[in-house]
Amino acid sequence: MHTTSNKPERELVFGIYAVQALFQLPDVQQQVNKVFLQKNLPHNDKLQALLKTARRLHLIIQEVPKQKLDDLTQKENHQGIVVTVAPLRYWELPELLDHLTQSKETPFFLVLDNLNDPRNFGSILRTADAVGVNGVIIPKRRAASATGLVAKTSTGALARIPIVRVTNLVRTLQELKEAGIWVFGTAMQGSDYRQWDARGPIALVIGNEEKGLSPLVQKQMDATLTIPMVGEVQSLNASVATGILLYQAFTSREGDH
Repeated sequence: MHTTSNKPERELVFGIYAVQALFQLPDVQQQVNKVFLQKNLPHNDKLQALLKTARRLHLIIQEVPKQKLDDLTQKENHQGIVVTVAPLRYWELPELLDHLTQSKETPFFLVLDNLNDPRNFGSILRTADAVGVNGVIIPKRRAASATGLVAKTSTGALARIPIVRVTNLVRTLQELKEAGIWVFGTAMQGSDYRQWDARGPIALVIGNEEKGLSPLVQKQMDATLTIPMVGEVQSLNASVATGILLYQAFTSREGDH
């Protein structure tokens, strides 16, 4: 079950792949308000397929000048299609834990500690979806939220992964630990991630692009991981580092099957 949100009454999904993923949702007719299509676009098979799907679903379609789409998306690369949708509804943590228990899924959570860049957020969601993460936890303040740009960058993963938005990340981590979930973070002096046994209920915490994990969050870690590097550059983009760690977790967990 999802919870209601205090966000505005209209949100955007734009870009061919993000809209494609949106149109595949079982409740797409309840989600979509209107489809805006750019006038006088050169023929594009993928756009034509989306238009055909929109008509089959009896969605409202309006052809508009490119300037209208540029204004809606603040000049992001919309690829000629923008869809207005109902606001994303966030999960509450107890509801998500109950849902996973009922569906007999082992928690595989990703926690983002004040990640600010929406493109990083979208890329991370895309990887999280690929490896089977079944819940992403983000703070309500001082962090990237679920926007149209995130939806586009995630190529639809935003619509598929339960998102939990919390007021107090430290308290949430404590609740995860009380629920029997092991909490892992990153640190320069952590264990080599290649030795990480990620089987069982886990949560991986990723820090801010510049500052890493905040001190109070760091104190909640059951164990920390590091990615060894031999080059002169001793740091990685947040989405790249997250991808490396998530695929190690995926490999470890798949060994259980």
